[in-house]
Amino acid sequence: MRIVLLSFFILILFAVAFIFASQNNQVVELNYLIALAKLTVAQMVSLFTAIGFLLGLLVALLWKFVSALGGKKTLSQDMKVS
Repeated sequence: MRIVLLSFFILILFAVAFIFASQNNQVVELNYLIALAKLTVAQMVSLFTAIGFLLGLLVALLWKFVSALGGKKTLSQDMKVS
């Protein structure tokens, strides 16, 4: 049931994204540090959403990795530090 609800939610998000993309076809210029790109508003929103998602995923994975390494202390090691 959880997979069905998640799939339905993702389908709704794709439908909203498709409607947004079809309504926003204005071209804007995006100045990078070394380049210039002409993208539509929908492409820019998609690009920055993907970059934000990937950065958030990277931070979450690093957080989990660091907490997994830090959680391996034993009681005797904690007592020696204190």
